[in-house]
Amino acid sequence: MALTYIRNGRIVLPDALVEGKLLAFDSESGKIVGVVDTLPEGADVIDAGGNYVAPGLVDIHIHGYLNEDASDAKPEGIRKMAYGIAKNGVTAFLPTTMTVSQAEIDAALNTVRSLKEESVSWDGAEILGVHAEGPFINPSKKGAQKEENIQKPNAKFLIDNQDIIRLVTVAPEMDEDHAAIKEVSEKTDILISMGHTGAGFEEAVSAVRDGVGHATHLFNAMTALAHRDPGVVGAALATDVTVELICDTFHIHPGVFSIIAKQKADKLCLITDCTRAGGMPDGEYDLGGQPIFLKGIECRLADGTIAGSVLRLNVAVRNVLEHTSLSVPEVVAAASYNPARAIGAKGKGALLAGYDADIILADEKFNILKTIKRGKTIYEA
Repeated sequence: MALTYIRNGRIVLPDALVEGKLLAFDSESGKIVGVVDTLPEGADVIDAGGNYVAPGLVDIHIHGYLNEDASDAKPEGIRKMAYGIAKNGVTAFLPTTMTVSQAEIDAALNTVRSLKEESVSWDGAEILGVHAEGPFINPSKKGAQKEENIQKPNAKFLIDNQDIIRLVTVAPEMDEDHAAIKEVSEKTDILISMGHTGAGFEEAVSAVRDGVGHATHLFNAMTALAHRDPGVVGAALATDVTVELICDTFHIHPGVFSIIAKQKADKLCLITDCTRAGGMPDGEYDLGGQPIFLKGIECRLADGTIAGSVLRLNVAVRNVLEHTSLSVPEVVAAASYNPARAIGAKGKGALLAGYDADIILADEKFNILKTIKRGKTIYEA
């Protein structure tokens, strides 16, 4: 064992903020040992300087960053994304495809598949699999996705790619009798999410019974919550599914953060839905073959349709902390432990004994000072 101790930090556990103790991890095995009381003489020490010691963040919905996009199927682009988001405290992610052509989707899956093992040891965020956002969506709720590439839900495609797809977004009403949803939920561990959907409340609740377990960017590109027509939003709140929120203060009004957090608790997952415009200056970029225009925190198509975000996951944590009375452990868990559990990524997203030593040091505003992945420092401010 080669133990390293982080002292003088506020340790963020899933259900508590611990002060006056140390976090120990084994840099050889890359595993967390646990929270301990004493520092052995001559031990390897990291001084946290009174800052937060938190689990590495887990982004399960991110298309791109630094002018790269997962759907481009470029290995160097995925690597650039992974290295870039490590500076935002992300230690694990799902590169997210969108409704592009089948050939482009296949190429993207193959690229990510070829990099997954390598990503464990590179100095960037680790790849946990792919989130396929589409092509099984409703044209009426396509958002910034190209209608010509939309398909009917295809169970065989998902089953054949279950080694790399961890999460898929589907419009339940496009799946007759929910046949694909049922088959995929029975035969795979893929998390099925309802999104880009025009389903009503009853259909959405029925889809949850048939195997849907998640809701893609809640409120966006789905039927809204109204008192006589609760829609997909109502179904997501009324059932046990996990839900995503894009907490950039643009996609979702900050006043909604607390409402959803109180309703969903540990089923809330903060995501970025970041595009290739993330980390880039204002200007014109591309999303799924369509031009998008970045101005400030807003990404839009030429017709004004919202087209993803440029959110960083540590900023999402900051935004929720600033606009709610939620505790630091609750908010950090929503960006780490909750999404990791949702997609079945065991040993990720929490500073618990035996878990991977994916650790970040962050200041009061959740600026990232250091990122450690599997016991190895991969970024330092």
